[in-house]
Amino acid sequence: MTDTAPRTGPADGVAGDAPEGPTRRFPLRLPRSPLGRHLAVLLVGLLVAVAVVELASPFRVSQVATLAYYVAACAGLTLLTGTNGQISLGHGALMMVGAYTCALVLPLGVGFPVAVLVGALAAGVVGAVVGVAAAQLHGPYLAGATLALAVGLPGLAIAFDGVFGGDQGLTVTAPQPPGWFADLHFFLVAADPTSTQWLAFIGIGVAAVVLFLLANLGNSRYGRVWRAVRDDEVAAELAGLHLGRLRVLAFVVSAVCAGLGGGVLALVTRLVAPSGFGIVLSLSLLAAVVIGGLGSLLGAVLGSAVIVFLPPLVTSLGAAAGLSDVQSAELSPLSYGLVLVLVMIFAPAGAAGLVRRAGRARRGTDTDGSVRGTTRRS
Repeated sequence: MTDTAPRTGPADGVAGDAPEGPTRRFPLRLPRSPLGRHLAVLLVGLLVAVAVVELASPFRVSQVATLAYYVAACAGLTLLTGTNGQISLGHGALMMVGAYTCALVLPLGVGFPVAVLVGALAAGVVGAVVGVAAAQLHGPYLAGATLALAVGLPGLAIAFDGVFGGDQGLTVTAPQPPGWFADLHFFLVAADPTSTQWLAFIGIGVAAVVLFLLANLGNSRYGRVWRAVRDDEVAAELAGLHLGRLRVLAFVVSAVCAGLGGGVLALVTRLVAPSGFGIVLSLSLLAAVVIGGLGSLLGAVLGSAVIVFLPPLVTSLGAAAGLSDVQSAELSPLSYGLVLVLVMIFAPAGAAGLVRRAGRARRGTDTDGSVRGTTRRS
């Protein structure tokens, strides 16, 4: 027997029976094209970074400048290791090439943009040489070869101390804010920019350009074939891809990013010395991309933030607990190890994976709540 009783609800047009679901939301929608999305994210990130530089203390501003050159180098490394699948333990040495080249070119009277670009090109040339050799190596053999680069290259600065300054290194004269920037800054915030702020803006600009270009490169044909080589070398070779050329190209792009980071490092620290480019720097870069999430540019930013902001935090906590200065400083390597182990156990996809998972969970909750709200009234 069919139930013919009239149904009440939204279909009857009665105002009082309207569903009481959640309030309609109008989320911010990014452009559909990858280029448009990357531009939108870049602009938002730049606005946030500029606000931090203007509002933070001088010490925090210097940390932002440090974060900028770490981001540039880690972005290139995550392209090489996460996207193409090549393990490198020598990116600290490639940063050294960019830093020393920038320090040597600046006294010639060229502007700092030219010096940083020349340093990046020099790092790219070294990366091409290393990449040709690395194209024939895989796994731990490649890691060992790049580790030898990280260990051996700083020794050249000591051997040729007449050019590179030996153990003392080279002093870099940091650029001062130009007149047009000082006028614009005073017009916007009614204050003269400091040298630290200017260096932070330089670093932010370089990091933003690197992230933008790599994001678009990852969505291009080269990004797809690099991932294909990483996932299945045999299938990629059967598909007609030249594995050696692709590996060398990935190494060159990654080396150029490391060289840009090294050039910014030279400007920010005002000194380049062999002790600053040892194996610890290379391992820190690799730890940053693992903690942040391999193959993710967001992970490169998050992992770099951990590397930059965690040591001072741990040191201050150790001092507050009554430890000596030496003991507090020794807690930093331990904190790196603990964070790395915890990430590998509880978040294999890194910090970027946690962010993506939280975003999916939020979208799923919103969708489920909307569906449940409609179902209760039907």
